[in-house]
Amino acid sequence: MINKLKHISIAACLIMGMTGCSDFLDILPMNEVVLENYWTEKNDVVSVVNSCYETLESGDCITRMGVWGELRSDNLRMGANVPNDINEILKENLLPSNSYCNWAKFYEAINRCNTVCHYAPMVQEIDPNYTMEEMKANIAEVSAIRALCYFYLIRTFKDVPYTTSPSIDDSQEYVLPATPFGAVLDSLIQDLEKVKDDAVRRYYTDDSPNAYYNSSKITRWAIYALLADLYLWKGEWDNAIRYCDMVIDFKRLQYKEMVERQGNVNNIDLIDSIPMILEKPVGSTTCGNAYNEIFGEGNSFESIFELYYRTNQSQQNTWVSNYYGNNNNIVGNLSTSDFLFKDVAQGNNNVFKRTDGRAYEGAELNNSRYAITKYARRQVTYSTQNVSTEKDLNLNSSRRSGSDANWILYRLSDMILIKAEALIERNNVGDLEAAFALIDIVNKRANDAVGGTRSSTLKKDDYIDSKPAMENLLFEERQREFIFEGKRWYDLVRLARRDGDNSRLISLATRKYIENVNAIKIKLADPNIIYFPYSKSELKVNPLLRQNPAFDTGEDSELNR
Repeated sequence: MINKLKHISIAACLIMGMTGCSDFLDILPMNEVVLENYWTEKNDVVSVVNSCYETLESGDCITRMGVWGELRSDNLRMGANVPNDINEILKENLLPSNSYCNWAKFYEAINRCNTVCHYAPMVQEIDPNYTMEEMKANIAEVSAIRALCYFYLIRTFKDVPYTTSPSIDDSQEYVLPATPFGAVLDSLIQDLEKVKDDAVRRYYTDDSPNAYYNSSKITRWAIYALLADLYLWKGEWDNAIRYCDMVIDFKRLQYKEMVERQGNVNNIDLIDSIPMILEKPVGSTTCGNAYNEIFGEGNSFESIFELYYRTNQSQQNTWVSNYYGNNNNIVGNLSTSDFLFKDVAQGNNNVFKRTDGRAYEGAELNNSRYAITKYARRQVTYSTQNVSTEKDLNLNSSRRSGSDANWILYRLSDMILIKAEALIERNNVGDLEAAFALIDIVNKRANDAVGGTRSSTLKKDDYIDSKPAMENLLFEERQREFIFEGKRWYDLVRLARRDGDNSRLISLATRKYIENVNAIKIKLADPNIIYFPYSKSELKVNPLLRQNPAFDTGEDSELNR
């Protein structure tokens, strides 16, 4: 947070449209205009709610979601023309001066959300067209966006300044100390529990041209998904399972409605009672359908919440286009670790089986590097029948020429694997077997082992008698399923927090390194180093912050005296 969180003169700029917002904020103090003339009708609230989404979709936010959640993991390595700050993080030479330690844009989103929560009830009292139900839905919507922002911040920095009060005018001082991780997590859960059932169920029917709103705006199901994740990090297994089941049951209902409306649905089928998009639809001889719908087109049946760029000209997903690649730059600023994708088709890879479509959808060999293709591709088809070399795949693909890839935050696979993880950790009678069945659903879809002669690649007896074996399987499957989706480093952080030490994190995260491996292992042994340091500029303006001990060289301490 900066010395004063930007007061919401942001809202007033929405009168003029979002395009001129930053310049408007910089030159015009709008306190009186905002307070007396802006918050008067429903449209004022809706405009600021929309601006909360716009902030999340901004280049600053989307890039940090990728950097914070993925860069330090074993998934990513240097690509082409790597920016220096990115390169330093890849080398585990992370310093408080690194630009990715800056969290300002997330706090801008938080303050916009806080402001809606503050003013929406007042507007509801004076605008007869703004109903109580609409007001509650808007507050639920921005409460979820705020919780999502804080969830990113605590997973990245651990303890962060926390407030639900808006910074409205220049008379308010918002210099706050850091609130502990656990206290923030508890507050996020409490806030969402209060508003979860006020959120919109669906904005449009499934056959409406605007149905994408149902997964690119906060719905009740998006809040349930976020709550499941928050409870997973808190270690409340029953609650995590309960919210996963609520979302999964909703997807079952959606599928039932779809079948009743359309008749047979050839691209979605029940896999052990859970409807999933098939890699190879009924009647097709090629795979890639699930990728094309989930990542190529976006806003798929399986989506719960994703940031929308598909036809949004005002915002671009520069994280994918710059760092993963596009039609003009096959290798982006980042590439992926060789061990993840080398010799998959030959059956000599320890991460992916030769039939696992996620390997062929996620990366491709380009000269000496494995270029990231997940999200960067718009469409892909291939065959995994009788594969022994890459040529046998008959792979065809097209890449994005622009920056219009939606960014998925929660989808059905999240719910399946969060529930599986909670079952493993709860470890009641039958839980390990139930968890295996869920993991196997995700794995079967990826290996096209649905409704045909091909059997599952996983053998139940290898896992269900051992909780550690099931934990390993769960995190392996999460890596395969969510690779390059901004989740892997957070998975390793959650693992280290649960273990109480960094041993497993170190073993997994350092697999990508060839040089200085021992030095990096020693550095990562510090329990605090799995989090980012506070920005040097933030420490200068907030004397109540104390630097993460793993990054405190003494110089930062001087700033706070």
